[in-house]
Amino acid sequence: MPDLSVVIPAYNEEDRIVPTLTATLDYLAGRRASAEVVVVSDGSTDHTADVVRAFAPPENVSLRMLEYKPNRGKGYAVAYGMTRAKGGRVLFMDADYSVPIEELEKAEALMDQGADVAIASRALAESQVEAYQNLPRRMSARIYTLVQNTWLGFSYPDTQCGFKMFTQNAAADLFSRQKLTSVIFDAEILWLAKRQGFRVAQFPVKWTHVEDSRIQYDSLRKSLFVFQELFRIKGLHRQ
Repeated sequence: MPDLSVVIPAYNEEDRIVPTLTATLDYLAGRRASAEVVVVSDGSTDHTADVVRAFAPPENVSLRMLEYKPNRGKGYAVAYGMTRAKGGRVLFMDADYSVPIEELEKAEALMDQGADVAIASRALAESQVEAYQNLPRRMSARIYTLVQNTWLGFSYPDTQCGFKMFTQNAAADLFSRQKLTSVIFDAEILWLAKRQGFRVAQFPVKWTHVEDSRIQYDSLRKSLFVFQELFRIKGLHRQ
């Protein structure tokens, strides 16, 4: 069993996955501890899988390419990888490398202190945000966070940063229970963590907004869908 698994969901990321994998594999090689990187192609129609398979990982790191069709959504892709990861600790990160892999050391420090789940938060005072999203998207995020925290009983200022680490036990438990396949899966996972009694800790992060996001909320219909998904969470787990 590797010490660490890094799960990267990818949808048509044949270009951006190259610098992300290069930086991630180089960093893990320097640590010398056993690790695996699991890339999950979420129904990609480009050459994402071929690009990943062309990489030669360092000796202490295994590289797995998982894929399926059709596209099922980011939440599905993350759960698919997290439930198949073998590491003692399991991190998922975005393919656009908006958070550098070195930030995982902050999550590990929290886990050394007893946390089951460690989540990056761009809203903490110590975080370094080097490029912001546009103003409408930031305002929408604030409204969503307010509604989310009120509905689910949270006090997290940021649940949507795509950089979260779990113990193997927490990952197996939470992602096997996950029902949502959309981007709102983060809120569902954290609500489940609260219900299951897992200890969740937050850490500040270095984050850069990357243009050309694969997840676009550029219409009223898509924005309303986010809230529809949010309000489904409790009902999906009523039993």
